[in-house]
Amino acid sequence: MLVLGIESSCDETGVALYEMGSDGTGTLLGHALHSQIAMHREYGGVVPELASRDHIRRTVPLLRQALADCGRTLEQVDAIAYTQGPGLAGALLVGAAFAEGLATALGKPTVPLHHLEGHLLSPLLSASPPRFPFVALLVSGGHTQIMRVSGVGQYELLGETLDDAAGEAFDKTAKLLGLGYPGGPALARLAEGGKPGAVVFPRPMLHSGDLDFSFSGLKTAVLTYVRGKELDEQARADVCRGIQDAIVDVLVTKALAAVKKTGMQQLVVAGGVGANRELRQRLNAKAVKARIQVYYPELEFCTDNGAMIALAGALRLAAGAQAKAAGPIAIRPRWPLSELTL
Repeated sequence: MLVLGIESSCDETGVALYEMGSDGTGTLLGHALHSQIAMHREYGGVVPELASRDHIRRTVPLLRQALADCGRTLEQVDAIAYTQGPGLAGALLVGAAFAEGLATALGKPTVPLHHLEGHLLSPLLSASPPRFPFVALLVSGGHTQIMRVSGVGQYELLGETLDDAAGEAFDKTAKLLGLGYPGGPALARLAEGGKPGAVVFPRPMLHSGDLDFSFSGLKTAVLTYVRGKELDEQARADVCRGIQDAIVDVLVTKALAAVKKTGMQQLVVAGGVGANRELRQRLNAKAVKARIQVYYPELEFCTDNGAMIALAGALRLAAGAQAKAAGPIAIRPRWPLSELTL
């Protein structure tokens, strides 16, 4: 079974082909990705209309590249998976319309998917993937959640942010410091030169007794600290280190608490913030003491990509989910993961 995956929920256009064998083992045959970071940088953030137009320009060339890389043809595709939501409405519509139109022309079924399910399952693309069940920390610019993942389509929400996502806290505080776009990676790079403990910010809900998060107060604390100050390069690095330490402390503490609460031995970290080096180092160190295994997607699959969508589509079909007949288009810009079933 050969599944074509298309991702267009925000500012990355991704196309990939994933083949699932009759024995249940799968292979990523090829993938192509284009990031719009350079285009949006001059605006300081994603401009939805520009994102949609760029998806239109990029999808066909990326599809041709992915097919050429693995030596397959469209006629060999068995189903087309695509991101139905959540995300930017215009961007989602580009991918959905392309997928449904192509599937109609080919006479193939489609598999509309939840974007976050792709992220949850993306570590399964790794050379040493986790096995079900596991706890997942899903942490990105738009989402911060802890899930119990018992199988494909079997997700239980254990905790989530009550306001801002961790990635948003990185990006917005970076903007307060005048750092470039995207702010999160820029802040992390500057934090490497910061002195530990030189600037200490609050750890929101660290001792709340549950698995929920809150990062809006951290943004306010940073704004209060930097307002009216002239910060030299070292001072900015110290502030960045303080911000990163606060966010990472909360993420690590809550994730390990979830593992302990569920009694599981595997923790999966997915989403763009999962590429943060400090987060990975802290989790790995804590995991050794707790005697658990931590899994991450390859760095190229931390951000949005078509490979995770092709994978999720193939896994859903292999688990018995029904593909839909091609044609009707229905995007879901807002779509709680808790509503998802097999």
